[in-house]
Amino acid sequence: MSIAQSLSAGLDALGLSFDAAIQLKLLSYINLLDKWNRTYNLTAIREPERMVAYHLLDSLAVLTHLPAGHLADIGSGGGLPGLPIAIAQPARQVSVNDSNTKKAAFMRQACIELELNNVQVYAGRAQAWQPSTLFDVVISRAFSEIADFIAASRHLLKPGGIFAAMKGIDPHAELATLPQDIEVLNTIHLQVPGLDASRCLILLRVGS
Repeated sequence: MSIAQSLSAGLDALGLSFDAAIQLKLLSYINLLDKWNRTYNLTAIREPERMVAYHLLDSLAVLTHLPAGHLADIGSGGGLPGLPIAIAQPARQVSVNDSNTKKAAFMRQACIELELNNVQVYAGRAQAWQPSTLFDVVISRAFSEIADFIAASRHLLKPGGIFAAMKGIDPHAELATLPQDIEVLNTIHLQVPGLDASRCLILLRVGS
C-alpha cells in the first residue's frame, strides 16, 4: 500500500473526509518532515510510511473533539499536532510553539512551502510567550505531565477556553495531581488506524 493509500484509508477509518488538495498537502508535509529529519532529528520515526499513522493520523484523530477557535500547540516539535490540524482546517487560526530553534525553523519553512497562511510560529519557551490575543484552545502532544502542560500555558488560554492534552494510556495518576481549579471535562479514548497503542485526549478548563 502506498503512503497516499495509507493516508486515505486511515482518514476513512477516522470518519474524516478531505479533498485531494488537502490530502496532497498532508503528504507534502510528511515529505518535508522526512527530508529535514535526516539533518535536524525532528522525530524518532524515520520511515515516511510510519509517519502517516504515528504523526498524521494520530494528530488528526482529535479533530472532531476540539472546540472551534484559535488554537495554540505547545511544544510542537516538528509541528505536531498543529500543522496537520492547520492543513486539515484551513479556516482555523493555528499558532505553533517550540523552544528548539531548529524545530521552529523547520515549522516556518513548512508554512512557507505548504502555503499555510493560517499558521504563526513562536520560537521560545511557552512560559515566556506573550501573544497579542489569547487562545480558545491550547493543545499539546509532547508534554510529559498534564500539570506541567497547564502550568506552562495557562496564561495563554482565554477565559472559558479549553486545554487539550494528548496522551497515551489513560493518565489517572496525572489527573490526581492537577491544581484544584482545573476541571476535567472529558477523557476521550481514540482509535488511531495503524497504531497498536493506547491513545486518549483529555479536555480540561479552569473552573469558575
